[in-house]
Amino acid sequence: MEEYDFIIIGAGLSGVDAAYRLKTQLPDCSYTILEAREEIGGTWSFFRFPGVRSDSELTLLGFPWRPWIHEKEMAEAHIIREYIENAARDEGIDGKIRFKHRVTGVSWNSQEERWTVSVLAGDLTKEFKAKFLIACSGYYDYKKPLKADIPGIENFKGVIAHPQFWPEDLDYSDKKVVIIGSGATAITMLPTMAKTASHVTMLQRSPSYVMSLPSLNPVGEWLRKHLPGGIAHTINWWLSLIIEYLFASFNISFPKLARKLVMRGMKDQLPDKIDADIHFNPTYNPFNQRLGLCPDGDFFKALHQDNCDVVTDHIDAITPDGILTKSGTKLEADIIVTATGLHVHLLGGITPIVDEQPIDVGTSYAWRGTMLTGVPNAATVIGYTTTSWTLGADANIKLIIKIWKYMKKIGATSVVPVRPQEGIHPSKPVVAQSSTYFVLAESRLPRITDRSPWYGRRNVVYDYLKLWFGSVTKGLKFNLPSKKDD
Repeated sequence: MEEYDFIIIGAGLSGVDAAYRLKTQLPDCSYTILEAREEIGGTWSFFRFPGVRSDSELTLLGFPWRPWIHEKEMAEAHIIREYIENAARDEGIDGKIRFKHRVTGVSWNSQEERWTVSVLAGDLTKEFKAKFLIACSGYYDYKKPLKADIPGIENFKGVIAHPQFWPEDLDYSDKKVVIIGSGATAITMLPTMAKTASHVTMLQRSPSYVMSLPSLNPVGEWLRKHLPGGIAHTINWWLSLIIEYLFASFNISFPKLARKLVMRGMKDQLPDKIDADIHFNPTYNPFNQRLGLCPDGDFFKALHQDNCDVVTDHIDAITPDGILTKSGTKLEADIIVTATGLHVHLLGGITPIVDEQPIDVGTSYAWRGTMLTGVPNAATVIGYTTTSWTLGADANIKLIIKIWKYMKKIGATSVVPVRPQEGIHPSKPVVAQSSTYFVLAESRLPRITDRSPWYGRRNVVYDYLKLWFGSVTKGLKFNLPSKKDD
C-alpha cells in the first residue's frame, strides 16, 4: 500500500496551490493528488454552460505565485483551465496527480496515526495511507445539483437543462429560453444565450445585486508594458488586493450607503422597460450574498435588446410549452434552464471515520476555518465565497504547513482540534451566507462561534494577521509519543 506524508483530494485551483506550497515549503515531504475526474481544473473544467467565466478578477483568483498574463481579468473557463494546467505542468505537479481516482472513504487509526484513504479507480478499489489529509474538493457536489422544487416540471415537453450538466449538443438558436435563477450563473448565461436565442427571460423569485466591471485592467496592462514581469505582477497583485479589500470592507461596514450606490449603478445601466425597484431591489445587504459581477456591463447591455427581459415572480405551474407564474403571466419556452444553485457539502460528501466512529461534519466546529473538531491530521480548504476564492484557500494551506512545521518542531505525530465545553457561545455555519443553497446546507456545514479560534474565513487582512501572529496551539491537542515508544 502506497503511503505519503500528505494526500491532497482534488486537482482544481486549491489542490494545485496546495501541491505548490508543499513542494516549495516542505520539499522533503511526499504527497500525491487524488482527482476523481479525468482532467485538471476543478470548476473550470467541469462547467460547460454557455458563457461560463470567472466572476472575480483573475489577478487575485489565480495563483499568487503564477502571474495572470492575459488581458481579460474576468476570463472564460477554458482560459482559466489552461492557466491551471500550465502552472501544474511547469511546476512538475501534474506528475503527482492520479486521475480517475475517486475517494470513497477516509478512516483514521489512532494506533497507526495514519489515514487510510479508499479510492475507486475505474473498476479497481485501491487504498492509500497518509499522515495528513488536505481536502481541496470545493464546497459543492459534482454529481448532484441542488434539488429545486418546481411544481409540474415533468409536464414540460421542451428541453430542461441544468448548468451543472449542460448538454453538449443543445442548440438554443432561435429558441425561447427561460432561465430560472438570479445568481452568478444566470447573470453569465443570459447575455451569451441572447446572442442567438429568439428570446431569453430570467425568471427570479427575488432580485440580486449586479455590478459591472471592466474586463480589461488598464493599470495592469500599463505595468506589464513598462516594468519587468515580476515587479509588474507584484504591484498589480497588491493594488488589486487593496482595492478588493477596501471595496468589501466598505460594503460590510456601510451597508445602507453601499446599497444606494450599487442600486444607483444598476438603475443607470438598465433600460427603461425594466423597473429596477421591482426587479433589482434585493431585500438583503450587499455581501450577505455574493455580488453578481458582469464584464463590461454585458448583462445590462443584453437587457436593452428586444429579446431579453426579467420577470420577478413565483412559479405556479409548468405547462407543456412554458411556465405559468403566480401572477398569471405565461412565459413561453422551448428550453428551461434550472440555474437554481449547488448542493453544498464539504470533504466531497464523505463522512470521515475516526477509530471506527463516524464524525458528523455538521456538528463539528471549525478551527480557524481549516480543521474540524474530532478529526485529526486533516484539513478542508475553503476559500472566500464573497470575494476571490484563492486568497482564502491559500491562507488555509499556509496555516496547514505552519501547523505541520510546529508538529515537527515539538515531535508531535498528530494534532486534533478540541473545543472546551465551558463558555460555549451561540454558533452558526462556517459559511453564513443568505443564498438559498447555503441556507439549505446549514446542517451539513461545520459550526463556528466567531470567537478565536472557532471562526471561518473572515477577510484576507484578518486571516493573514492570524497566520503570521496567531497561536498554533490554542484549541489544538498535540500527541507526542512517549519516551518508551521512542
